[in-house]
This record gives sequence, structure tokens and C-alpha cells, in this order.
Amino acid sequence: MPSNSQLFSMLSKNKRNLPVFLLLILTIFLFSVGIMPSETEKTPKESQVLSSTDFKDGQLYKVSRVIDGDTLEIENNGSFQKIRLIGVDTPETSDPRKEIECFGVEASNKSKELLEGKQIRLESDPTQQNKDRYERLLRYIYLEDGTNINLYLIAEGYAHEYTYDKPYEQQVEFIKAEDDARKQENGLWNNSICNYE
Repeated sequence: MPSNSQLFSMLSKNKRNLPVFLLLILTIFLFSVGIMPSETEKTPKESQVLSSTDFKDGQLYKVSRVIDGDTLEIENNGSFQKIRLIGVDTPETSDPRKEIECFGVEASNKSKELLEGKQIRLESDPTQQNKDRYERLLRYIYLEDGTNINLYLIAEGYAHEYTYDKPYEQQVEFIKAEDDARKQENGLWNNSICNYE
């Protein structure tokens, strides 16, 4: 970019450059006051994703979509955030690197039936990280009536109990729910459907 003295010298030598000079000055001014967009600004789609601190425990959020049995997306005032259920692992349906696992479609459909378009309450766990490596919030999910979806999916045989890195607050309850589901042959524990033995 030419210096101010070069611009004035160029302007004084050739009067035809006056409109170009004025346009350049106007453009610099508009960038400096923030009227014109800069290359570093986020696109509208990127700006619609709020930070994890914008999604508070205890508040109700609308489920915009269920990605699979243990992952969903919530919406808050036009912004979206993916959520991964703590302590839960449903059979795989959405990982393109893996085959669809036994009872995966049923687990995904049950999560859709329970959650899509519904209001849910989030609850974090102080023993767990806020987000996983895929930037999904790690949370317990509750329906408006108080139903713990994480526990429900395990107890009804739609999911396995899953401890990722370290124990979580509801781990003992989730392990017991899985043992009971296995004994009762609920869902994926029914040997005529899936054989996990």
C-alpha cells in the first residue's frame, strides 16, 4: 500500500486520480469503523454456533435433531450445539467408517421418538470434561417431566453403559440399569435380536 506522501504526490501529478484517491480513502475509513466486512469475520453459519457457556444447566432447550442414539443437537435462539450423552453408548448408525451395529437403528429411532422437537434440560457432570474431542457438550439429558434420557436408554436396552475416561457421578446407577436390562433381556440384550455374549 502506498504511503500518504506517495498518494498526495500521485494525486498532485494527475488530477484524474482524484476519484480513485477518494475511493481509497473512503474504503480505508469504512474498514476502520467496521462498516465493511473484513476477511476475519465469521460467516453467518459459523456465528450461529454459540459457545458452550451459552448453554446453561437447568434451562430448557429445543432438540433440533437427533444424530444417532447418543448424540443430538439443540437449538437456542437460532444457534445450535451438539450434545453427547454422558455414560451412554448406543449401537453405531452414523459413523461412515463403521457398519451399522445390531439394534443401532432401533436405538436411534427411540431417541428420535423421545427427543426430536422436544424441550430438554441439560446437566453437566463436574467429574467429566465439558466437551469431547468432537466439540460436543457432554451432558445428562432430562425431559420436562424429569425423565433421565441417559438412564432410560440403558435401562430399556437401547444402549450400553459407557465410561470413557474416568468414573462419572451416575455411573453406579447406570451400571446397575445395564445389569438389570441384560437380565431381563431388554432390547439389544435379547439374544434373539443381538448376540453380545
